[in-house]
Amino acid sequence: MSLKDGLVLEFLEEHDLELPAKPLYRNLNRHGHEIGYSTVRQRLRVLEANGLIEKVDEAGYYQVSSKGRAYLEGKLDTSDLERTDS
Repeated sequence: MSLKDGLVLEFLEEHDLELPAKPLYRNLNRHGHEIGYSTVRQRLRVLEANGLIEKVDEAGYYQVSSKGRAYLEGKLDTSDLERTDS
């Protein structure tokens, strides 16, 4: 997990959104978060691999999963999550 993972998760949860990578990237930057499109795509892959987000359809829309909400609430042991700081 990296700081950008938390940013993506918190943004999706705070705004109660389901978004694919490109609109998520645009909205993060529109709200003052400087993050690149390739970084958003990479972080979505990591978050999905860890079960913190889930695809809601084949068009690539993602939402925060119940495991992701538990992580944001501090109720998840993060030692079980993949370590990727890049």
